[in-house]
Amino acid sequence: MSNTDIVNAFLVAAAARDYDTALPLVTEDVEYQNMMLPAVHGKQAMVETLEMMQGFCESSTWEVLKEVAAGDLVMNERVDTFVMKGIATPLPVAGVFTLRDGQIAI
Repeated sequence: MSNTDIVNAFLVAAAARDYDTALPLVTEDVEYQNMMLPAVHGKQAMVETLEMMQGFCESSTWEVLKEVAAGDLVMNERVDTFVMKGIATPLPVAGVFTLRDGQIAI
């Protein structure tokens, strides 16, 4: 599995709130940050942040538009769309991921 494959598998699983699939793709000490929120460390803190962001949504999809990878760095431009009360709200996002030993570390 390439680093872009790992990141994209994580994005699909996290958007679907499928943590059984998402968590093995990140390190135990993962640093996770959604901008304007402070960075959090560890799998549980990452899940809590994701739930805070998505818990009010019926569903979400995270569509990668462009991506680039160099070594352990993967960057993507995407549109994360959150559905709440039947209304889809797209949010442009730039994602930056650093992998370590085949898992997302940052």
